[in-house]
Amino acid sequence: MSYEFARYLKIRTAHGATWSPDGRRVAFLTDITGVPQVWEVAASGPNTGGWPEQLTFHEERVSGVEYSPVQDRILFSMDAGGNERTQLFLLTDGEERDLTRASDAIHYFGGFSPDGGRIAYTATRRNGTDFDVFVQDPPDGEPETVWEVSGYHTVADWSPDGSFLIASRHHSNLDNDLYRLDLESGEAVLLTAHEGDARFQSVHVTPDAASAYLATDAGGDALRLARLDLSSLDFTYLTPDDWDVEEVKLSKDGRYLVASRNVDGYTEIRLFNGRGSRMPGPQLPEGILGGFEFSPDSKRLAFTLTAPDRNPDVWLLDLPDGEPRRLTRSSTAGIPPRTFWRPRLVRYPTFDGREIPALLHEPDTGTTPGGAPVIVNVHGGPEGQSRPGFAPVTQYLLNRGYAVFSPNVRGSTGYGKEYTHLDDVELRMDSVRDLAHAAHWLRERGHERVAVMGGSYGGFMVLAALTEYPDLWSAGVDIVGIANFVTFLENTGSYRRALREPEYGSLEKNREFLESISPIHKAEKITAPLMVIHGKNDPRVPVGEAEQIVERVRANGGAVEYLLYEDEGHGLAKLKNRLDAYPRIAAFLNEHLGDG
Repeated sequence: MSYEFARYLKIRTAHGATWSPDGRRVAFLTDITGVPQVWEVAASGPNTGGWPEQLTFHEERVSGVEYSPVQDRILFSMDAGGNERTQLFLLTDGEERDLTRASDAIHYFGGFSPDGGRIAYTATRRNGTDFDVFVQDPPDGEPETVWEVSGYHTVADWSPDGSFLIASRHHSNLDNDLYRLDLESGEAVLLTAHEGDARFQSVHVTPDAASAYLATDAGGDALRLARLDLSSLDFTYLTPDDWDVEEVKLSKDGRYLVASRNVDGYTEIRLFNGRGSRMPGPQLPEGILGGFEFSPDSKRLAFTLTAPDRNPDVWLLDLPDGEPRRLTRSSTAGIPPRTFWRPRLVRYPTFDGREIPALLHEPDTGTTPGGAPVIVNVHGGPEGQSRPGFAPVTQYLLNRGYAVFSPNVRGSTGYGKEYTHLDDVELRMDSVRDLAHAAHWLRERGHERVAVMGGSYGGFMVLAALTEYPDLWSAGVDIVGIANFVTFLENTGSYRRALREPEYGSLEKNREFLESISPIHKAEKITAPLMVIHGKNDPRVPVGEAEQIVERVRANGGAVEYLLYEDEGHGLAKLKNRLDAYPRIAAFLNEHLGDG
């Protein structure tokens, strides 16, 4: 049975669980109203998992939520119109208070202090670019600068006694350092001196403040679970150097430690005791799991679970070996979950003999396998990964008889540090060659009609594919993509430029090369029909990127359809805009590939 696109776009999600101090309720984010808002549901007692209650009522998306550890109040984060200038709000007994009151600045929440009396965050309040570290006493206290410093920083964790913070200084998306920031003296001590690129993330200080658990790829290729001695600064590694550990969580009392590993896109959970010794792990459904949160008494674990045939929901697990149960029940808009397709993990050969991992969704068309038109869907980043989570757009396309192919070309995360660096700067176009070989591989399997679609960096890949290999593609859909690396780096958010240059190259050193690979300078080669979609408030890839490519293609007599959304940023967050854009994408693909 076929369902209209709007039904798929109205499939709901729930994620971002946070426990009330008494452990009786769980707050979370869900898009029931069309944009993510804070809701709450009972986690214990006779009404466990009952009807949830809505707590925030905004037209803008709420991006994060966290309960105070000791008081019945919630902190949530929200921007305006997708501009990413996030503000922090405190919700107490239905009353909201804007804590930060600096609408031109970005604020990244770093958590409540263990006693609930203070919050920490980083923000660009001083100059719009540098993320200083702040501590504030809600609800009435003013922001106090505790570390004024240049660069991009986040707060990783509080010490158990609230005397120091672990702060992260980000040199690029793949390289950072941790500092111990003493809140009384203001002294910041480097904890992670290293050579080359290394990541130190998902940090949790132990209850005795003697060490911290974290994930790091220092000294190896994959992110491993490690214990950092905060005195000697030595690392002890607790997982092998094969698959990335992507999230680490330590219970407040130090009794349990959870680490999730990304194994070919699926999540593998490992459970440890607080000393770092492996424990028998729980049996959990196959999929992608994250957002782990221990209950205040450490007896239960909340997390988000999604899979190709499961829309995201919050689940609970009784530790150490209870049966997982779904706490929220997000609607599938009347579409039976049994109709959702699961992909196959495949690997295809590319120009240098490497095998490129990918997800292949093929519909049951009742005809010879491989004959369906196919959409190659390229993830953003490029430090990202196509994973087997729930994707309503993909499910709609499959329902209409299209195949969907999601490659993890070189530069993707999830396959080790070396693989992630294979597309840096001068190697940029090797990833586009990987994309071309995906089209060749699909055509060899009988897919004669192949379109390419992607967002953000994936949008650049769309434009690069259409300009470098115009004969391979039947159509292209560019969503908030980069058309000109020079203007992108000139106009992207000031704080982001330094983070992106290690990946893309700098204007000072690599301008000529960046010009040579920018699709805007080869737009005359675009012969396939093109659709371009952008949000006017996009701070990451400014709307000028879309305007440039649309103008150039039209000047060359090419076919381009342009959709601009005035109240969106880097992507489409609001349901009303998704209900407009995605059916038009479907009509565009139907026109140029033929209805599956």
